[in-house]
Amino acid sequence: MVDLDSAAKLCFMALFDWAFDKNGVSRHPGAVKSAMTKVEVGAVTRQKLLEAAETLFSEEGFDRVTVRDVTEKAGANVAAVNYHFGSREALVEKVIERHITPVNEERLARLEGLERKSGGRAVALEEILEAFVRPFLTQLRRSELSEKLTFKLLGRMMGDQAGRMPAAVEAQLDLVLQRFRKALAKALPHLEEEELLWRTHFMAGGMIHTMAHADLLHRLSRGASGNPSMELTLSRFIRFAAAGLRQGMEMAEPAKPAVHADGDASEPTVEAEVRPQGEFLF
Repeated sequence: MVDLDSAAKLCFMALFDWAFDKNGVSRHPGAVKSAMTKVEVGAVTRQKLLEAAETLFSEEGFDRVTVRDVTEKAGANVAAVNYHFGSREALVEKVIERHITPVNEERLARLEGLERKSGGRAVALEEILEAFVRPFLTQLRRSELSEKLTFKLLGRMMGDQAGRMPAAVEAQLDLVLQRFRKALAKALPHLEEEELLWRTHFMAGGMIHTMAHADLLHRLSRGASGNPSMELTLSRFIRFAAAGLRQGMEMAEPAKPAVHADGDASEPTVEAEVRPQGEFLF
């Protein structure tokens, strides 16, 4: 696949060589202004197409949006997507890379910092979860979209496009999951590998659903869920995920014998026994 960013740079350099001599003196004074304007207009059009695609993908989902939808929203010619990106699929890949790559880079950097600080000891569970989800909020602040649409777009990317990520993003995601799974296993040594995999799978599903469908809860609850900030939502999610990942830790620890007033230890009473967690109450 052609690297469009590199191609654009090469075109610009060729244009510069055509327009100016080695001393920076214009070779074609009358044409330079017009030619440079075309380059700038092309860059603006490309950015408009990206922003239009991101808005539509967040609102409608990736599969429902057509090339014509994107070009109409961007106010561009219907052939503009193929001209600037090569195909609709390449446009989708560029949108995903713009948002997911910096998230994964920050995840790895945060986890590496925590592990370095811990000096070989297990990193606290809540800190691992914070390193995993906090980068989404960083991306919210970078995006040209509104906070709500960016959050929704990220959720759709991780859900709708989970099996269709660009190769580079797929490889990066694999590295992220391997690193975080190792950290979680160290923080939760009582869990078998299979159990840990399922719990992290459930955790990821909850995160994706929360990002992509937060407005659904507000609608179905008729507003009772409120309008929490993304910061508050993140805090709630970390508490929820940590509780789910830790579930059963109490049973992994032997019950301590009860100590009577005379100082003698005896077998724990029924009330002192640890009861199973997570039973259905209805």
